[in-house]
Amino acid sequence: MAVLTQDMQEFVDANLCWVATQSLDGVLGLGPKMSMYVLDETHLAYHERTAGQTYRNLEDGSPLVVACANLAEKTGYRFRGNVTLHTDDELYKEQVAVAEANGTKVPACIVVLEVTAIEDLTGGAKAGTTIAKD
Repeated sequence: MAVLTQDMQEFVDANLCWVATQSLDGVLGLGPKMSMYVLDETHLAYHERTAGQTYRNLEDGSPLVVACANLAEKTGYRFRGNVTLHTDDELYKEQVAVAEANGTKVPACIVVLEVTAIEDLTGGAKAGTTIAKD
């Protein structure tokens, strides 16, 4: 697994992340995930609240790509890896409690990305270069 540095973890917590998936018929999907958080130094997670196309794509085995950027600083990261969907375990129950405490919609699922690659999205010559790879 690729390891998220402290700076990367703080960056994810401070900026909006977007996820990309692909349907079985090849249609790409892209959407913001305001609930994205750092689970630990090798995993990102978010509350799948709508259970819409992105969720169906993940259920069908789509890869997941997470991009997080700060336009003012022209910096960002892209994360790739393996997906696990949590719908009825301790992690799910813990996050349902978080959602209820925050007054947000109870998630249909907690999506966890085991990060295996991290790419630089800083503007300029470094854009797209690999920072870490499993």
